[in-house]
Amino acid sequence: MSLDALKLDDQGLVAVIAQDAETGELRMMAYANEEAIRRTLETGWAYFFSRSRKQLWKKGETSGNTLAVRSVWVDCDGDTLIYMVDPSGPSCHTGADTCFFRRLDSSGDVVDGDREVAQPTLLRLERTLQERKASNAGKSYTKALLDGGPTKVDAKIREEAAELGQSLIDESDQRVAAEAGDLIYHMLVGMVLRNVSLRDLLAELSKRFGRSGHDEKRSR
Repeated sequence: MSLDALKLDDQGLVAVIAQDAETGELRMMAYANEEAIRRTLETGWAYFFSRSRKQLWKKGETSGNTLAVRSVWVDCDGDTLIYMVDPSGPSCHTGADTCFFRRLDSSGDVVDGDREVAQPTLLRLERTLQERKASNAGKSYTKALLDGGPTKVDAKIREEAAELGQSLIDESDQRVAAEAGDLIYHMLVGMVLRNVSLRDLLAELSKRFGRSGHDEKRSR
């Protein structure tokens, strides 16, 4: 197996970012040498090289919090890789799902994210909706919807879908985006109500790549 396209540093390593293949969330960053990369490609499990212990290691070998690797991507300079992964359990040694739960404030100080982590927009929205479950219905529209149950959420989804459809016919692109946002928000409220995660949704969509839409519909 040739890894000639890679630009290893003076220790024979490249940086590796593990990214959730479904949600886009960045889970962790580590280093890999050629052997770690080969083991990853051969086994489908994330392997890295520990700079402190000077040895190969498999993510989750002791904790069980593994990273199943779907694909490995190389950046334009050849000195950084992305492992597109399906995580099992937390990815950070602290017990957090992601290692990226601190941020730099405007003065350059490292501060705790106060329950926030570095996440794509839809994951942030899902987390906010989950938090609204414990809020006061009088102050939270989301909580009021959830308290109304599936019938109320269903009515809003149908209403927002109709408004999106109308905007596609005779409204501006900005209105289309706004109405689509309303529909996605209410859809996620319904998923939170049913305890269906965003990752469940994205995994379902992933299964449909390379498959005819007509075939997929006939299989239901």
